[in-house]
Amino acid sequence: MDKDDFENYNLNDEIKDALKDMGYISPTKVQKEVIPLALQRIDLIVRSNTGSGKTAAYGIPICHQIDWMINKAQVLVLTPTRELAIQVKEDFTNIGRYKRVKATALLGGQSFQGQQIELKQKTHIVVGTPGRVLDHIKKGTLSIDFINYLVIDEADEMLNMGFIDQVESIINKIKTDRVTMLFSATMPEQVRKLSLKYMFEPINIDVLEDVNNDITNNVQNNIEHIQYKTEEIDKLSLLLDLTVVENPDTCIIFCNTKEQVDKVYDCLKLEKYSCDKMHGGLEQRDRMLAIDKFKKGKFRYLIATNLVARGIDVEGVPLIINYDIFPDKEVYIHRTGRTARAGLSGKVISLITPYDERYLSFIEDYIGFKILNIEVPTKDEVLKSREAFDIKMKEKPTPKQSKAFKLNKQIMKLRINIGKKKGIRATTFVGIISNIEGVTAEDIGIITIMDTLSFIEILNGKGQIVLNAMKRTKIKDKAMAINVVF
Repeated sequence: MDKDDFENYNLNDEIKDALKDMGYISPTKVQKEVIPLALQRIDLIVRSNTGSGKTAAYGIPICHQIDWMINKAQVLVLTPTRELAIQVKEDFTNIGRYKRVKATALLGGQSFQGQQIELKQKTHIVVGTPGRVLDHIKKGTLSIDFINYLVIDEADEMLNMGFIDQVESIINKIKTDRVTMLFSATMPEQVRKLSLKYMFEPINIDVLEDVNNDITNNVQNNIEHIQYKTEEIDKLSLLLDLTVVENPDTCIIFCNTKEQVDKVYDCLKLEKYSCDKMHGGLEQRDRMLAIDKFKKGKFRYLIATNLVARGIDVEGVPLIINYDIFPDKEVYIHRTGRTARAGLSGKVISLITPYDERYLSFIEDYIGFKILNIEVPTKDEVLKSREAFDIKMKEKPTPKQSKAFKLNKQIMKLRINIGKKKGIRATTFVGIISNIEGVTAEDIGIITIMDTLSFIEILNGKGQIVLNAMKRTKIKDKAMAINVVF
């Protein structure tokens, strides 16, 4: 088999069509290694770096093997953060879009009852953080009897955040006759013990063979690394000068604390920068709104804590600025992974105070090379760059198309003001829509029936036909109010 083209994998046509529309043509290295083995239902331990395409590596074979007719969850994916859980859920939804795979995210900060209602719908894949998933299992709102695939994503981060005990509790409740896949950027001893304890003859996959070369290659590949020496009191002024000189289209500025994020954000906002912020002190809705807007290119500068440093996939970020150096050397790797994605180039700038020197030394030993130290920009250099910077700040950022853009162009989501309380079932809508001229059951995507509302995805560009027809259709002698969601 030629593993350099998704068309040559033994995948459902619906999966291949979705990958094509998402612009996935040639698999990444981790995808080439994982997909054939995952299709054979083999337990896997995969060490891969951020930005390697690992979510699709397990998402593609899992979506291929989903039994659409089974209404209960067949897959459970555990992630350490809420943001990553939502992103993985979206990736599954996109990959499985034409197969009508339904994925649900379970995470704290959202209504437990709302999640319970969603789980009563057809749900093939559940993605969640360990605490909330365990709550649903204990309360019987998440059925795990049909779980055939368990994925533990970012296992080392799960360990660092103290979730391993919860992860083990979940594993012990799931049937042993399953496929288990563990993904981790690093492989600490406790993670290895976890894999040996709960996996059956797993195959180890290292995307790059030598650990030290792996780290060095990962941070050097298409990335320029620079440090500027400064005093703490001068950091904000230096940051402003650097952003003027660099003048990036988009940039992530990393700080170590939410207080520092707020301070930098307030300063940039005062200077009329196109910016927003993200940290754990914000409401979940506000955090997700910020990252969604940044992905869509609605502002240029995102000031954030390490919430954004791991797992969050934002393409086209040419510049990362470490306003603060984090004491954990591995965090430098994860922050670096936010740039130079999908083969693009990038730059990482770190502001180093005398206090940071010891951490910088640890980082350089870890990554295997010295980070270039250069002089701070002069006043003349900043002045020369100011006009171009001011022009860019006044321009609206260029909107970014998501991977699912082409997928969604062919899909219309309808919102209908009738649901379970009126005795409506998915089959009700399937019968009505299938009888519309020019439309078949294959044009019907995911149907979600709630108490008083229903949502239906219409595929293959047939949305307008269905919308026009259903506006004239009555259910139980009553006309339906129908609106387009997207």
